[in-house]
Amino acid sequence: MNLRLLQQSHRQRCSRLNLIPKIVPQAFKSVEYIEGNGEPGSINKVTFGEESQFIYMKQKVEALDKKNFVYIYNVIEGDALMNKLEKITYETKLEDSPDGGSICKTTCKYYTVGDFELKEEGTKAGKEKALRIFKAIEVHLLANSDAYL
Repeated sequence: MNLRLLQQSHRQRCSRLNLIPKIVPQAFKSVEYIEGNGEPGSINKVTFGEESQFIYMKQKVEALDKKNFVYIYNVIEGDALMNKLEKITYETKLEDSPDGGSICKTTCKYYTVGDFELKEEGTKAGKEKALRIFKAIEVHLLANSDAYL
């Protein structure tokens, strides 16, 4: 995916939040800002779709580097924390791939409550699901690039 297209879609923040549930309604029912409008410090609420095992989560934007396509946020509330995690920090970086698409690199750090330990299978499954969602969004943006210029 052309990263310039993705950057331009960032400028349409509100429509992007409405767009994600339209592209992957099975994963997301709604995404809305409850504080701010996407800059660091903003908080959004994600309500999950029917295929999710979770109901909702709140995310806090920690960093947004539009020039280098880096987005860092924390999951700070919701059943996705399973009453076992204090927060989850995600760092996503997008890079151009040689085939004209994009590469999504995501790292994740879990902050546990007490001595709870996450199993690797669970974290791997979550990362794979996130990549499938990213690819669905990428396919949509490529097919509808004129709408985001």
